[in-house]
Amino acid sequence: MTALPIAKPQELNLDPERLQQANQLLTEWTDAGDIPGAAIVVGRHGKMVAPQFFGKQGPEKKAEPIRHDGMFLLASITKPIVYMSALRLVERGQLVLSNPVTHYIPDFAAHHKESILVHHLFTHTSGMPDMLQNNVELRQSHAPLDQFIKGAIYDTVPLFQPAGTGLSYQSMGTLVVAEIVQRLTRKTIAQHVRDEIIKPLGLNSTWLGRGNFPRERLVRVETPEYQAGSHFGWNSNYWQDLGVPWGGMFSSPADMAVICQCMLNYGEVQGTQLLSRSMVEMATTNRLNNYPDLPEPIRRSQPWGLGWRLNHPGQRGSWGNLLDRSVFGHTGATGTMVWMDRRRDGFAILLTTAIRSRAPWRLVQLSNIIASAFIEPGDRQ
Repeated sequence: MTALPIAKPQELNLDPERLQQANQLLTEWTDAGDIPGAAIVVGRHGKMVAPQFFGKQGPEKKAEPIRHDGMFLLASITKPIVYMSALRLVERGQLVLSNPVTHYIPDFAAHHKESILVHHLFTHTSGMPDMLQNNVELRQSHAPLDQFIKGAIYDTVPLFQPAGTGLSYQSMGTLVVAEIVQRLTRKTIAQHVRDEIIKPLGLNSTWLGRGNFPRERLVRVETPEYQAGSHFGWNSNYWQDLGVPWGGMFSSPADMAVICQCMLNYGEVQGTQLLSRSMVEMATTNRLNNYPDLPEPIRRSQPWGLGWRLNHPGQRGSWGNLLDRSVFGHTGATGTMVWMDRRRDGFAILLTTAIRSRAPWRLVQLSNIIASAFIEPGDRQ
């Protein structure tokens, strides 16, 4: 398997004029320098419209045109893919989500983290911080991944207790899941993702970190101010090679389409059953209702699955005004967004290289246009 079949928009009941509006908008933004580079993929009914590329390979003024074999830094979209690889262990009976984390990492009890169960790490209800207090210092010293893991186990203090009573986004929770996986499998998390996701799906341009891919293929991104002039930023050799499980994966638009179709189709794509239907249903529906002590407004308005986030309509973090709470996906700080909608039987992949927090409305604007391109029964043609 290399990619989903390519079809014309009309063959997928997609409005070509609306898709062209999204393409034109990205052309305008990249021409103006608002976004250095980007790619769009839209899929439906098991096929995809050919990926479209825009802009340059990096944010530098004289950067080369974007490569059509470019691999984008997914940022936090890495997280659900790492969680998917862990769910494969759940199905084999090697990992139990309702076990305390200390069952797998006894020293995790430091700073009274005994109440955290494994599934709290999947739903961002663990109370763990997003980043370590010495995150920047570790990066400045080019620390290896095990130094971040050590900090997540021994140094983190819960933001709330007990687990399951609050919701706080936690990259370090993803890192702890990666360490559980490493201890269970005796593989690095990159090797595990390779064996459980990349190889079974036949992905040709995806890796946790750079792997052995030529560095020239990696699409460079805008970086935040604290990384300016450093040797540890998102475009540095150090960060590209580190492969952090909370945000270090590189992938191509076509490979991401395969992953989206797999999740959209309950774990199966082109004859490969990656996860069981029941596992994918659990991963892509609201798990916050399982926590009786979590405030009802949070459970209702900010739903999370297992690693995958559900859309938050009416919230600032909503992915679009045409997407309801059943739509699942993720976003990344480097300007990335993916969403999957079973009602439409389709998905959208928006990979840009402009820091999302500086203009989050851009991705939402594109998402609205793309969502409106899905022609539904009864729509006027």
